[in-house]
Amino acid sequence: MDPMATDVDQQELAQQLLAQAREQGIDLVGPDGLLNRLTKNVLETALEAEMDEHLGYEKHDVSGRGSGNSRNGTRTKTVLTEIGPVEIDVPRDTGSTFAPQIVKKRQRRLTGVDEIVLSLSAKGLTTGEIAAHFAEVFGARVSKDTISRITEKVIGEMTEWQNRPLDRVYPVVFIDAIHVKVRDGQVTNRPVYVAIGVSVNGERDILGLWAGDGGEGAKFWLSVLTEIKNRGVEDVCITVCDGLKGLPEAITTVWERSVVQTCIVHLIRNTFRYAARQYWDEMSRDLRPVYTAPSEAAAKERFVEFSTKWGRQYPAVTRLWENAWSEFVPFLDYDVEIRRVICSTNAIESVNARYRRAVRARGHFPTEQAALKCLYLATRALDPTGKGRARWATRWKPALNAFAISFDGRIN
Repeated sequence: MDPMATDVDQQELAQQLLAQAREQGIDLVGPDGLLNRLTKNVLETALEAEMDEHLGYEKHDVSGRGSGNSRNGTRTKTVLTEIGPVEIDVPRDTGSTFAPQIVKKRQRRLTGVDEIVLSLSAKGLTTGEIAAHFAEVFGARVSKDTISRITEKVIGEMTEWQNRPLDRVYPVVFIDAIHVKVRDGQVTNRPVYVAIGVSVNGERDILGLWAGDGGEGAKFWLSVLTEIKNRGVEDVCITVCDGLKGLPEAITTVWERSVVQTCIVHLIRNTFRYAARQYWDEMSRDLRPVYTAPSEAAAKERFVEFSTKWGRQYPAVTRLWENAWSEFVPFLDYDVEIRRVICSTNAIESVNARYRRAVRARGHFPTEQAALKCLYLATRALDPTGKGRARWATRWKPALNAFAISFDGRIN
């Protein structure tokens, strides 16, 4: 069949249906709307086709006489669809052996509704807000318990995702932790560890989520990185992290050839913590020549100028940069394309922003599992394929060439 002809026929059919609906005064949406009736007709037609296949003969076909099983009327059933509740007539057979697949027995909603619930949950809506959304938009009652059961279905998927095999090598891995509130007797802050790898193909791959206990610590990070290595990651060229004490040693214990690079975004953000808001813009302009310098020597000169101007007023800022200097400067030895990847704020920061938005909407969680489920749903929503992967950025090929030269033989 000619695809173009099919498209034209479908368009003409849609126009005819709309014209007929206008003549009869039928709305497009709503309980008795055109879309509702079309959905009802499509579902009932599909169910009748399933019944034909189950019985081995079509409706009113004389060959079915004396076959031992036959149609036995219908029963009314209301299913929740993406356009709202739809009342359908489900065919029955005298042998009660018919098991429909398009709308299964005891099924009260189509799978598309589950995806809507998961999508809304990933965007930070609570179970009560999702229930209110269905009542307002679709005119359908969906209990909070039902919504919770729908989201619970992703636990198995999350476990499989968390244990999936990973690539052999990643040019860059970003690691960080966000904090969530968990009610365990009393509400406490718990860290959730996040690792994002940039694959050789230039894709951002969220490697996993790990719930910790207490404050963020290098010891727990060591166990996380060891698990990542056990899942197949033999080498990481550059690991970007914050300035947590003991973390560089944990990284080199797992991947001894990995270059540990302090996250520039974290360093700048921590700088502003010590300075008054009125000086942030000026201080940012003075810091830029430091982290964009062509070499470590040039960066040192610019930092001396920065310290001379701000050191007396904010000595903690100077000490912060001096303590992080050894982990700050490695990327200055590399090509500008590699620097762009390392310094990009679009990696861990954009993901963390999504996580914080989802967490903030809930306030606190009853268990660690509930917190991880929320963050996994947010991860799942980042990529329409549901695999947690997304294209990294433009101009990846120049960066890949630079990595291949700087880390010769390690990413091939």
